[in-house]
Amino acid sequence: MLNPLSDFERNVRDLQAHIDELRNIAAKKGDGDAQVVNAALENLVSQTTHLRSRRYANLTTWERVQVARHPERPHTLDYVDMIFSDWVELHGDRRFADDPAMVCGLARLNGRSVAIIGQQKGRDTKKRIHRNYAMPHPEGYRKALRVMELAQRFHLPIVAFVDTPGAYPGIASEERGIAEAIAVNLREMAVMDVPILAIVIGEGGSGGALGIAVADRVLMLENSWYCVISPEGCASILWRTPEMAPAAAEALQLAAPQLEKIGVIDEIIPEPAGGAHANWKEMAAAIRDRLQAHLDELLELSGAELVQRRIERFSSVGVWHEKEKSS
Repeated sequence: MLNPLSDFERNVRDLQAHIDELRNIAAKKGDGDAQVVNAALENLVSQTTHLRSRRYANLTTWERVQVARHPERPHTLDYVDMIFSDWVELHGDRRFADDPAMVCGLARLNGRSVAIIGQQKGRDTKKRIHRNYAMPHPEGYRKALRVMELAQRFHLPIVAFVDTPGAYPGIASEERGIAEAIAVNLREMAVMDVPILAIVIGEGGSGGALGIAVADRVLMLENSWYCVISPEGCASILWRTPEMAPAAAEALQLAAPQLEKIGVIDEIIPEPAGGAHANWKEMAAAIRDRLQAHLDELLELSGAELVQRRIERFSSVGVWHEKEKSS
C-alpha cells in the first residue's frame, strides 16, 4: 500500500536538498554573495521547519502507523547507544539458539545498573533479514526471560524497548512453541519483584509486543502504535483486503493518545518536530529523562508492592460495568 506520508516526505527531502546545495554555494562565495545566499538559505530552513511541524501536528491514526515504520526511525540499539553506558549484550536462550530479532543485555542508566531487552529492526536489507524484521522466534522470548530472571536475581530494574510487527508466525516458530514462550513470559513478568519499564518506540504488534511488556509502567512515543493486530491484518480479516488498513487503524484505536485515554498505557513521550527520525538525540534525551523519573518512583516501592500493583494494573484493563436498567 502507498505510504500516505510519501508525498510529504518527498517535499521535505526536496527542500533539504536545496538547503544543502545553498550551503555548498555559500561556502564558495565571497562575503557579499554569501549574504544573499544565506538569506535564501534561512528562508528555506524556515519553510522546511514550518512544513514539517504543520504536517506532523495533524497526523491521522494511519499516518502515525506509517511514521512508526519510518526506515530512518531510531531502533532499540540506537537508543541503547545514546541513553545507556557500559552496554554488554548477552546471547542465547540456553535451549536452542540466539535470536538476533531480540537483543538483551546489561547496562547503566546514569550510573544505575539495569537489564535491557528489546526487539531490533535492521537498517538495510541485509540487516533486516538478519534481524528477521524484528519478529522474534521462541528462542528470542526465552532469551529475554533468561536475562529478566538474571535481573531479578541481582535486583536490577528491567527496561524493555518494544518495536515489532509481531512474533514470527512461521512453521519453525510454531514447532518450537512460540505461543508457550510468550505465555511463560507473561506469567513470569507478572510476578517479578523488580521494577519493569516498557516503552513502545515504534510498532507494538500483538503478543509479540506484549511478550516483553508486562510492566509496572508502559510508555509510548507519540508516533508509535500498540495493538493486538496490525491494521493490515485486521483489514484482511474484516474486509478481505489490506487496502482497508487506514479504516482498520481508526477502528482499532491503536495510537498513543487513544490508548492513554483508556488506560492501556501510562504516558506519552512527545517526539521532536517531524518525528523521532528527525532528531535522534533530542528523542533519546526525552526518553532518558522519563525512564529515570519512572525508575526513581518505582524503586521506592517494595517487591511485594510492585507485584501487587502490576497485577491490579493489568486486571483493570478492559473492565467494564453494565448499568442496571431502571424499572
